[in-house]
Amino acid sequence: MAAKVPTGLVAAAGLVGGFGVARGTKRRELGGVVLAAAGAAAATRWKRQAGGPVAAGLTTAYLAAFAGSHPLAKRLGAWPSVLTVTAGVAAASWALADRHGA
Repeated sequence: MAAKVPTGLVAAAGLVGGFGVARGTKRRELGGVVLAAAGAAAATRWKRQAGGPVAAGLTTAYLAAFAGSHPLAKRLGAWPSVLTVTAGVAAASWALADRHGA
């Protein structure tokens, strides 16, 4: 069942969910747990579906999206920033891993 969930959705859940948990609980470390768990799950699936180099690139993009959302939030606002970087990671995940199947 889990293999049928697109990895782009797993990564999106990590970025959006991690931010939402951190903001809702006012505990950044709890958001970090969500971010890390989803990122690890996505990376495992990226490697299985598309190979190590693609998984490394998508994992780097995931982490860069998290880091990049912070300065972007100064221009767009917090939620628009998170949604923007999430869309980028989800699109890259689909293009490089999900569209090729499990």
